[in-house]
Amino acid sequence: MAPYEALYGRQCRSPMDWFESGESRLLVTDLVQDALNKVKLIQERLRMAQSRQKSYVDRKVRDVSYMVGEKVLLKVSPMKDVMRFGKKSKLSPRFIGPFEVL
Repeated sequence: MAPYEALYGRQCRSPMDWFESGESRLLVTDLVQDALNKVKLIQERLRMAQSRQKSYVDRKVRDVSYMVGEKVLLKVSPMKDVMRFGKKSKLSPRFIGPFEVL
């Protein structure tokens, strides 16, 4: 006696037994086709989202030029558990400098 049959008192009806032999082939191809359609839809939506985000960034990007003698601040990204530029009061510095452009 199989474990499932002993536990539930009837034979296990796996998905293979739910359909006739000819029906299962049609069902499998439909499932595969549905999955492929969903993948294409997801790819299209990702492409649209990336395009939208790129257009937002492209509006903000601009060429920056500096003249010799100007002073600039350098932006630093804080690394976790690494204090390279020291800690001032409660917050880590986001910009360091000013540095003179040579």
